[in-house]
Amino acid sequence: NNLSPEMLPLAVQAAMAAIEKYCPDAKNLLMIPERHTRNTFYLQNVERLMQIFRQTGLNVRLGTLDETIKEPTPIDLPDGGTLTLEPLEILANGRRVGLKNFDPCTILLNNDLSSGLPPILEDLNEQNVLPPLHAGWAVRRKTNHFSAYDDVVKKFAKLIDVDPWMLNPYFAKVGPVDFQERVGEDALAAAVDAVLAKIRKKYKEYGIKETPFVIVKADAGTYGMGIMTVRDASEVRDLNRKQRNKMAVVKDGLEVTNVIVQEGVYSFEHINEAVAEPVVYMIDRYVVGGFYRVHAERGVDENLNAPGAHFVPLAFAQQHALPNPHAKPGTTAPNRFYMYGVVARLALLAASLELEKTDPNPEVY
Repeated sequence: NNLSPEMLPLAVQAAMAAIEKYCPDAKNLLMIPERHTRNTFYLQNVERLMQIFRQTGLNVRLGTLDETIKEPTPIDLPDGGTLTLEPLEILANGRRVGLKNFDPCTILLNNDLSSGLPPILEDLNEQNVLPPLHAGWAVRRKTNHFSAYDDVVKKFAKLIDVDPWMLNPYFAKVGPVDFQERVGEDALAAAVDAVLAKIRKKYKEYGIKETPFVIVKADAGTYGMGIMTVRDASEVRDLNRKQRNKMAVVKDGLEVTNVIVQEGVYSFEHINEAVAEPVVYMIDRYVVGGFYRVHAERGVDENLNAPGAHFVPLAFAQQHALPNPHAKPGTTAPNRFYMYGVVARLALLAASLELEKTDPNPEVY
């Protein structure tokens, strides 16, 4: 719903390619969204996804993991539209999942599974569940992703002869930690020190004058929760009760037992004087557009994924979508979207390698 309308045909094309690959004879697609239904921006996103897949010719319906919903439940949207959430049903003696009078070929998860793996979706051998269950936060860890991204970027950087640091911030994993009981505090401070030292060395090499900083965040979980900006190791030793409470749990009450210490990168993009960062959208392996996350009350060294953020669709001029090999250096506008799209594709490749490595039932070739 944050993509510009011009990008929709591209999204539909990408969705068609994905469906043909996973379920060429697909007629029915079941989408499973997040349990919460109060976030109208999120629901508009679900509506737009349904619209994209319906334009590929599929029948699309919404099934919910919310066990309090026992019958089809309509939810009104701000744009006048309506979404209908329906209770999931076990079909074919437990081998399939669908809705009443609706047997889908593919189940598309739009739920990050922070609250755990739903038993109803396990062991479905006859249906594709995309992404697989181990892509959810019940299993997934950010440090696994960045380890895979590290490998991908090293190879890519060697191919194009650039410093991998230009594409990949430093990070370290720390655990076990318990912010309430102050367990792991020394290890966390040491990791912050080590990452800051590596950043200082790079800043000196490239003549960067800013003060290095790191972001400490939960290794599992999302929603911009369990995050803090740190400029000195002493800051993680002296957390007050409020700060420790904030870091101890993330979405759905998931306890923080491991953290990632990640190099902070100053945001240099602005929209109407507010700090902005690009977000790139992909469907299957295709870049289908992007938008800027903008936050007027946050600084260039802070997390923008927080209450108060708003989103500005990127409407790309043609020269931004593809590089112009014939233009002389410096004569065309910076091709930022193309560059962001390359990073997004590297990250997607890393995500696929990460999922392959963490698959609880790996295929043996």
